[in-house]
Amino acid sequence: MARLKDILYGITLLSLEGERNLNIQGIAFDSRKVKEGFLFVAVKGLTTDGHQYIDQAVTNGASAVLIETEGLEVNHRITLVRTDNSAKSLGIIAANFYGNPSEKLKLVGITGTNGKTTTATLSFELFQHLGYKVGLLSTVENRIDHKVLPATFTTPDALQLNELLSRMVEAGCTHCFMEVSSHALSQHRTSGLSFSGGVFTNISHDHLDYHQTFDEYIKAKKILFDGLPASAFALVNVDDKRGNIMLQNTKAERCTFSIKSMADFRARVIHNTMHGLELDMDGINVWFKLIGDFNAYNLLTVYAVAALLGEEREEVLRELSQLDGARGRFEYVKNKANIMAIVDYAHTPDALENVLQTIESLRTKNELLITVVGCGGDRDKEKRPKMARIATTLSDKVILTSDNPRSEDPEAILADMFAGVMKSDQRKTVTIIDRKEAIRTACNMARDNDIILVAGKGHETYQEVNGERFPFDDKAILNDLLNPEA
Repeated sequence: MARLKDILYGITLLSLEGERNLNIQGIAFDSRKVKEGFLFVAVKGLTTDGHQYIDQAVTNGASAVLIETEGLEVNHRITLVRTDNSAKSLGIIAANFYGNPSEKLKLVGITGTNGKTTTATLSFELFQHLGYKVGLLSTVENRIDHKVLPATFTTPDALQLNELLSRMVEAGCTHCFMEVSSHALSQHRTSGLSFSGGVFTNISHDHLDYHQTFDEYIKAKKILFDGLPASAFALVNVDDKRGNIMLQNTKAERCTFSIKSMADFRARVIHNTMHGLELDMDGINVWFKLIGDFNAYNLLTVYAVAALLGEEREEVLRELSQLDGARGRFEYVKNKANIMAIVDYAHTPDALENVLQTIESLRTKNELLITVVGCGGDRDKEKRPKMARIATTLSDKVILTSDNPRSEDPEAILADMFAGVMKSDQRKTVTIIDRKEAIRTACNMARDNDIILVAGKGHETYQEVNGERFPFDDKAILNDLLNPEA
């Protein structure tokens, strides 16, 4: 419970009609979740406008309503507050209501197209190994120290975010590592949060169904860095040409990392094998369990974050060398025939190319590389032919299949993908709509020492079809097929 006047602190207040000393029992932006004594925040969304549900919110018990629409008449005896942007104000109000928990933690936000989950997860695990109580907000799961909570979105809404951060503070957490999606930034879900650091991993073709243009996608990522305070750090990958764009206009301490050029934090790949990586990290040679050049970037990022948070560098490297990667990121299953099946979340052209190039650099060329890949429905259609072309160019055999078709016709999705396959590669490409059957076919094709890549779903344990989620786990299916006697 909090006073209305207190939780409105920091928003752009255009008008207030009614009692400002109300005791607010809770906050909701979904009218169905409103209870007695709640503040209802009317947010304009992509498909619906919360202003249409004010009557329902008041009927359900709202004692105050926050709006942004000018000239709106509300025929109820409630307190009516108007601001310039309800979504942005919601974040500030939520932070105030929960006692601004982000100010009581060292909160690090990680954004970029690829590497967010691995970077956040490794940072979480590293700081646990260093003796801290830590929070994690990621695509795979949310963690309050050792307590695991399911993750619905890459970045929760503003109310969920502050509630989770508040629980972390209550549990004694000192740090939190958080994936920050471009959707969340453009929708102001992180408004009101106080970040100790912001991290940019990279940017490539993704989410253009939402952002429309690549320029808008870049601008969305930049919101995190534009909002950082002077006391925070802004850490960016300067091997990505957009890294320096993120640093423009930020008030934070500007820091860079790189494998290819000069930077504040540098690494060099010494050995890259199917069993791990040896890196020269700021002049110290270290062996890591993770595989591939892309994980060299992830490890360097985590090392830099820890150093910027004041940790002793040699101890960081010692602990980091003991860690495994995030679930669904280059995870593998083997069998007695030494068939290696790799499960990876790669669901963008850039991520798929990175994984396939990593496998190419590590294989002997005496084995077949069989790739199973699909694209999600109701999402960016432009990447479908690109992903199919990348898969067929860099693999010996390819099976195009369903990912999460959602409300789209799976055949239409596969047709979009197949359009990107060059004529010379069509003979080695098949389409199988049923994903389990596609994985089974790949396993049947494989002979001793061959490699199977199943890309796109990674950690997900479901398949979404026509609004329903059915149990589906790529790794579990591969294990059952390759090791039936286990």
